[in-house]
Amino acid sequence: MVITLVRNIRVSTISFSGAGGIGPAEEKIKKNREFGLEQLENAALDKPDIVCLPETFTGIGLETKEWFRSAETVPGPTTEAISKIAEKHRMYVVCPIVEMCGNKTYNSAVLIDRTGGIVGSYHKIHPTISEIEAGIVPGKDPVVLKVDFGLVGFATCFDLNFRDVGEGLYAGGTKLMFFPSMYPGGLKLSIWAHDFSFYIASAYIGSGSVIIDPLGRELIRSSNFMPIISKIINLDFEVMHCDYHHEKWVKIKRKYGPGVEIDIAEPEDFFALYSNLSDIMVKDIIEEFKLERRDEFFSRSNAERQKALQ
Repeated sequence: MVITLVRNIRVSTISFSGAGGIGPAEEKIKKNREFGLEQLENAALDKPDIVCLPETFTGIGLETKEWFRSAETVPGPTTEAISKIAEKHRMYVVCPIVEMCGNKTYNSAVLIDRTGGIVGSYHKIHPTISEIEAGIVPGKDPVVLKVDFGLVGFATCFDLNFRDVGEGLYAGGTKLMFFPSMYPGGLKLSIWAHDFSFYIASAYIGSGSVIIDPLGRELIRSSNFMPIISKIINLDFEVMHCDYHHEKWVKIKRKYGPGVEIDIAEPEDFFALYSNLSDIMVKDIIEEFKLERRDEFFSRSNAERQKALQ
């Protein structure tokens, strides 16, 4: 697959707390799957490039032992059904399920592409103690997957308490992280987006799923009235420190005008540089005006400190 960074994509996430009802686990799992498929069809009305469902959505609302019985292989009943919808609407789908893989069982986020094919799976690196006691095996490494508009990464629920996941995604070039979860995440989502300079799109089982920009600011939030959220985001961006840059902003705007956006975060003194130009990318502007990404600036600052200590 040839990977080309596409500037503007539409991202959607789905919130729901299960289909409800009484009966055996198998019936509840089936109802959850059917409801998830119905919601995917509704999300497709916005023509998204990618949609994310909540954590292990077929097992939502079940007690731990029943939830574990929702485990299935990939491909399996859920991914096969979602693949048909993904192909029908030419969209990617993040499908979180309990995945059986050989003799191991993972809490997984499976990425399905626009043709219905399986791109890959992320295995939750930090399952809860109760998940591990139930038989969930922890994943080993952060996963960054290639799609036709760039690089996406994943963190699931309890992962948000462990920065090794976010650090690994940032190191892998992630521009957009999906967060399927059984808890809303709250402030930590904004902290991760801010610290790791990527968008985050969460799919929570209740109201309060969010899409957050790379400066840590909330763009949209789901509610009981709006369980599906959707937002167009620009993936051609870099986050930088205002120091040594703010005097160049006018020069950049004089040359490129509204084709370049400079989004300033105060009082943090960071800014995100976006390009909407057809033939000029942010990396070209960085090279032309001798700009530094935030991590590069901090590395240079540390190097100067080390020199001063000698």
